[in-house]
Amino acid sequence: MRAEYGEVLFSICPLLYRRSGPRRGSLTLRVVARSVKLLIQPQDGVAPLVAAIKNARKNVDIVVFRCDRAEIEAGLKAAAKRGVSVSALIAYANHGGEKSLRKLEMRLLEAGVTVSRTAADLARYHDKLLIIDRRLLYVLSFNFTHLDIDHSRGFGIVTRKAKLVQEALKLLAADNDRTPYEAGLDTFVVSPVNARKQLLALIQRARKELLIYDPKIADAQMLHALSERAKKGVDVKLIGAVGRKSERLQVRPLGGFRLHTRTIIRDRREAFVGSQSLRTAELDSRREVGVIVRDSKVVGGLVNTFEADWGAKDAVAMTEASQHELKQTLKETVAKLSPLNPLVKEAVNDVLSKGGNAGLNTQEVKETVEKAVKEAVRERVQEILDEAVEQ
Repeated sequence: MRAEYGEVLFSICPLLYRRSGPRRGSLTLRVVARSVKLLIQPQDGVAPLVAAIKNARKNVDIVVFRCDRAEIEAGLKAAAKRGVSVSALIAYANHGGEKSLRKLEMRLLEAGVTVSRTAADLARYHDKLLIIDRRLLYVLSFNFTHLDIDHSRGFGIVTRKAKLVQEALKLLAADNDRTPYEAGLDTFVVSPVNARKQLLALIQRARKELLIYDPKIADAQMLHALSERAKKGVDVKLIGAVGRKSERLQVRPLGGFRLHTRTIIRDRREAFVGSQSLRTAELDSRREVGVIVRDSKVVGGLVNTFEADWGAKDAVAMTEASQHELKQTLKETVAKLSPLNPLVKEAVNDVLSKGGNAGLNTQEVKETVEKAVKEAVRERVQEILDEAVEQ
């Protein structure tokens, strides 16, 4: 017997029920579905997200900051085609990727997806959420991109906890309607609403250890809180960087690939996973979202990954790793721009649909299409470069 995200538990029922019920001491089988699951990138890849969208029966709600995964886009379109209500909230801007976002909006609209755009009131809408059938929530530290999923350390929390799902839906409704959001759950961490308060409290709860992934901690209050914990004997280890050096904080870069997650593990008992670094802008002026979880298997998985990354023997200098990883990503991205890729298909269709092409000969059509495809590739490569250095 098997349950999704679940495990089979055996329990002895010592109580005597009604005469028609089980006898004293009878053995019963109980299936308990785990309410929280961990995704680890790049190991898990895009498949769990594609499967989640494919399995949706009634609703798919997604928040997009960046997306170049054709599988995700195809999954959303297929869901809409089979009658699932698909809604996409897309960021009004990202650094270097506005053209791609607008083109994505048009392709999704043409496929029957309901598309909304975030407001421009915050410096950035950087959260990444996926909600399936209003019952299953994915809170991700990574974008829906090749760079984030295939070449970066990232985590995702998958949960069926009703309170978290409802709180995410409440936030999504507020951002869709461009109305204020009021935090209603301490474990649902939203910038700029309650992130500073909840993450500071998480740090201050530490008594023995803090294990942290963060591209760059620079907020003065957070740095002070970490130093104070270390001063009181808490073992503070950070994979990433800090804006101001402290002898009490143990800091080292991530070797081998790019760091894109923001994660805090407190005393191996609870953990935060989200999109906000401990930087002032990400705490106070951007939309960022994360969750705090206490599931032992999830926390254990995070601890094991951190320890492996911390002790990796093949760790290299951050600059060298980033350069190698970026070159490899660019090569793979260009290679993956096959004729079936939405970017290429869109470029070709644009060329063929423009008036005046009837008089073009075969060679002229070929050259025009090649030019359009090269432009699509150039736009995506530039977006990858901007994404790689935005941190």
